[in-house]
Amino acid sequence: MSPHQQGRGTKMTEHCYGGIDVSKDRLDVMVLPERKSFSVDNNAAGYSELVKRLRGLSIAAIGIEPSGGYERAVIRALLAADLSVRRINPNKLRQFGRARGVLAKNDRLDARLIAEYVAIMPTRVVQRDSATEQLAEVVTMRRQLCDEHVAVENQTAQLEDAMLRRLNKRRLARLAADILLLDRRMAQIVVSNANLTRRYELLTSMQGVGPTLAFTLVALLPELGQMSRKQIAALVGLAPYDFDSGRLKGHRCIYGGRLPVRNVLYMAALSACRYNPALKVFHHRLAATNKKPKVIIVAVMRKMITTLNAMLRDNVAWQPRAA
Repeated sequence: MSPHQQGRGTKMTEHCYGGIDVSKDRLDVMVLPERKSFSVDNNAAGYSELVKRLRGLSIAAIGIEPSGGYERAVIRALLAADLSVRRINPNKLRQFGRARGVLAKNDRLDARLIAEYVAIMPTRVVQRDSATEQLAEVVTMRRQLCDEHVAVENQTAQLEDAMLRRLNKRRLARLAADILLLDRRMAQIVVSNANLTRRYELLTSMQGVGPTLAFTLVALLPELGQMSRKQIAALVGLAPYDFDSGRLKGHRCIYGGRLPVRNVLYMAALSACRYNPALKVFHHRLAATNKKPKVIIVAVMRKMITTLNAMLRDNVAWQPRAA
């Protein structure tokens, strides 16, 4: 029986589940089990109409699939109206649709699929924090500028024309200056918020966790400190999954997770293996058992994120002896 189904013959209020497919100009909405569908504009007037129509129903949860940032304003409007919002992973939604035999794709079908996903599958409630959202925007822009800086450097190495090399040299200087400006901006955002400042200080108390990783974790992993060690490892994409069948004992592999967080954590783990005494011992112990280098570094990354999770959970700084 689906979560939105109620026992027959009862007078219990039947909960509804909504799905919203977001595009640049329009929001397509489906409400189940009533099968009510409608569309509104993706602007302030549309949000007012959307909230007005949803308030007349017993909405248990509303699912929204991220759409390049076009979903941010409607999520704010729904949360301001005290409606429960769930952000749906696009990859999981596609797999869910295939499992239900939905091969076609259009806006109305997507809205219905999102509503069914929210009604059946476990999801997390969206909790909005303006300071964290602001920091996440800056962190994302910095990562994009860093990627562009690397691309221009690689391009410059292959250029032979002197004028093109001068142009790229100016681009590199501009990008480096912009990255430095964003570093300062991230520091300003963290300092202006007591909660973010405390989280940042706890994270950077561990040797190997620098400003870049600390800003990334604060902005892109707000769940840190609120989950179990297994849950946080899976969320980042560092949980080893079994690959067994009968007598087959396959290799354990990591899968999914938040790639931007994992990429920054990888570089930090390389540094921690050398300069953090506890993690250095952990690294050597694994190497002595002939583990593969990539297996070792992933284990160090998992050790770091689970330890940082415990530090924020218990509100204590890094303690080398305890580690």
